[in-house]
Amino acid sequence: MFTVARSPHNPILSPVKQNPWEAYAVFNWCPTSYRGTHIALYRAMSEEIYYEGSHMRISTIGIARGRDDTHFNEREQFIAPEHDWERFGCEDPRVTKIDGTYYIFYTALGTYPFTADGIRIAVAVSKDMKTIQEKHLVTPFNAKAMTLFPEKINGKYVVLFSAHTDSPPVKTSIAMLDRIEDLWSPHFWEKWQKEIDTHVIDLKREEGDHIEIGAPPVKTNHGWLLIYSHIRHYGTDKMVFGIEAVLLDLNDPKNIIGRTHGPFLTPTETYEKFGQVMNIVFPSGATIRKGTLHIYYGAADTTCCRVDIHLAHFLNSMKKGAMDELVERFDTNPLIIPSERSWEKRATFNPAAIRIKNTTHILYRAMGDDNTSVIGHAKSTNGTTITYRGEEPIYVPRTSFEHKGVENGNSGCEDPRLTKIDDTIYMCYTAYNGIQPPAVAISHVKENDFIAGRWRWSDPQIITPENVDDKDACLFPEKVDGKYLIFHRLDNMVSADFVPSLIFKNRRLPNRFQVLSPRPGMWDSEKVGIACPPIKTKHGWILLYHGVSESRIYRVGAVLLDLKDPTRVLSRTSSAIMQPREKYELEGQIPNVVFPCGATVHKGKIFVYYGGGDSVVAGASISLKKLLSILTVSL
Repeated sequence: MFTVARSPHNPILSPVKQNPWEAYAVFNWCPTSYRGTHIALYRAMSEEIYYEGSHMRISTIGIARGRDDTHFNEREQFIAPEHDWERFGCEDPRVTKIDGTYYIFYTALGTYPFTADGIRIAVAVSKDMKTIQEKHLVTPFNAKAMTLFPEKINGKYVVLFSAHTDSPPVKTSIAMLDRIEDLWSPHFWEKWQKEIDTHVIDLKREEGDHIEIGAPPVKTNHGWLLIYSHIRHYGTDKMVFGIEAVLLDLNDPKNIIGRTHGPFLTPTETYEKFGQVMNIVFPSGATIRKGTLHIYYGAADTTCCRVDIHLAHFLNSMKKGAMDELVERFDTNPLIIPSERSWEKRATFNPAAIRIKNTTHILYRAMGDDNTSVIGHAKSTNGTTITYRGEEPIYVPRTSFEHKGVENGNSGCEDPRLTKIDDTIYMCYTAYNGIQPPAVAISHVKENDFIAGRWRWSDPQIITPENVDDKDACLFPEKVDGKYLIFHRLDNMVSADFVPSLIFKNRRLPNRFQVLSPRPGMWDSEKVGIACPPIKTKHGWILLYHGVSESRIYRVGAVLLDLKDPTRVLSRTSSAIMQPREKYELEGQIPNVVFPCGATVHKGKIFVYYGGGDSVVAGASISLKKLLSILTVSL
């Protein structure tokens, strides 16, 4: 489990209009250094010019120098077309220093209009990163994205690259050379081509995926870390660019010994979604410093950006057999199952929870055979064993917006979430009549009445505008600058609204902040919604949320919200902290669902109460310290 922190300086390099050769775009950068100076090579694109009888943009390779890898005060053109095999551009540099020499690999474009035969790999050689001593065409066939390992392996130079990227099928390939000069030897590559299928490393997850090598490999104690570009649904209108990683055996880099569970970075920020080509993150460099992995990538084929990841967390998550789940399920699961009582005969699930005076109160959604949802009540002293369960529902539909509008259709009061402010307990829930879209409603009861089981709920108020689908709501536990804050799910994302009062005279929330969005291509790609009301810590507010994937699996993740501005996300787990695993989660009214609505903090742990398969109530615990260590590592 790890978090990915985008640099607050992103984009770090952007086009410079005053420099014609880099006026349109700068992207796909790769770092190195020379005598203490930080250096970055990057692809630069000119504005459209008239060149060789056509209007086009020419790519060359720029070099930036600075005091660190964020602030660069010198930029100039470094590699430009000189030979026929690169006459129409030089793209996407990757640099490795070995034997005291820098080898800069790049894509050389030798034909226009571009054809597969004219897209090949070239290398420029430099001793001091100030001048280029020699250039060579490397592959006599179509290929891109070559990277050189920074040291010999078993006495051989080793390169990885993507062969036949423009004349599929693409092959992620490895080559081992006795001499560095073999890199530009046609004889070497002729022999290698005849045996190409023995030199392939398969990084695909599914047919239709497209792989390109990203950053030069980085050595770790666990293996060679290779960051690469993973593109799903390649060549379709559903194409998703992601960044993934594998660990390769230190002595046999053809052997994959670990990998990320999927993409850990996809386009979500404005500078990644919009640019020369929309919705692209493309890795091209990586370094490790002081226990942090820095990944350099191009955003929307327009700018240069960086993300930072805690290295140990990252490597641990990649081990074969490693489970990213942070939770421990209760031995007593499922805690609540349907009974013979008519109002909860069909299902009991999606529970709210609040702990008052050493007792955990669980308010759960219950459904009878007529598909009406009501709220039941249970108690637990230790938080893991039910010691009391009410015989009657404690909250039932009372108004037109939750009374059944279609015979035998779903309706009622769904998915409660509880918040205590002063001496009052507020319950947000989803109100549904089967005709209009589901909407958020709120009601409250005094704490003393709640404890005593006197269910004197206030008249419910619906706060969602008409004809708007709205769910997954909670009231924030504290006022923010004198206002109440409500989290809820509009469309497929988590939104937040500030309100001056909890008396709603009309169905309208006055303002809307987008707090959390789905991440394309990841486990939470389709929609996200809050799970439980946020939990306050000295580092920030922990917000658990549910995410739904393309395959309709409901999982749970976590974010850390800013203490002063809880609409601001400080960090977010890269993968789910909980996913369906047990039979009562994999099966039910809706299979493959873990759906929390309540959480309490008890003895250094977060006790999470959730619905399994939309059918039963279950619980799990998370170490508060461990979760915070992951969420705060990059702050």
